[in-house]
Amino acid sequence: MAKSAPFEAHSERYDEWYVRHQAVYLSELLAVRALLPWKGQGLEVGVGTGRFAVPLGVKTGIDPAQPMLDLAEARGVEVVKGIAETLPFEDSSFDNVLIVIVLSFLDDTTAALAEIRRVLKPNGVLIIGFLDYGSKSGRSFLDRHAHKVFFREANFFSSADVEHLLTDAGFHDLCWVQTLFDPPYEVSEIEPVRAGHGNGAFVVVKAISG
Repeated sequence: MAKSAPFEAHSERYDEWYVRHQAVYLSELLAVRALLPWKGQGLEVGVGTGRFAVPLGVKTGIDPAQPMLDLAEARGVEVVKGIAETLPFEDSSFDNVLIVIVLSFLDDTTAALAEIRRVLKPNGVLIIGFLDYGSKSGRSFLDRHAHKVFFREANFFSSADVEHLLTDAGFHDLCWVQTLFDPPYEVSEIEPVRAGHGNGAFVVVKAISG
């Protein structure tokens, strides 16, 4: 997660986005909640300011941006400074791992997924939430924001891209949900969570470690 400079410099601005766009945030949160296991020891990779970890009950978070970690820790998350490509945890440490949006900001997605699989227990659960460049609403949003501070260094993925990454990394039994069927910048009310992918801008996939 070396593309962390904007998040270090603008951590407060990042955190305030969730307040200003509450309907989008809650729609995404509910989509993640639909697939994230209720039980077990969880880790969020790229925990940011804790906006997902805290309401979802994920106790541990890792991130390279110290200002973000400070905000997450203040919210009660057990924080660790580090990157996804070299996770500082023992093998089989977690029952589930959560990663939201951060996939687009990794330097090496293959290495990161290998590390996530390593720290997951056998048959552990990986949950990835991402903006789907393969959907009309997702592509509209990302193209509109590609030049802005948080997305300048991002790599955009479609659901097909993410499926290939997961299967190549040895994950299986993929399950998908989606939300934000209108362009996110037009959303003013919480949107429904529906099965599948291809229509919603925000997609969540659950995968099982081999």
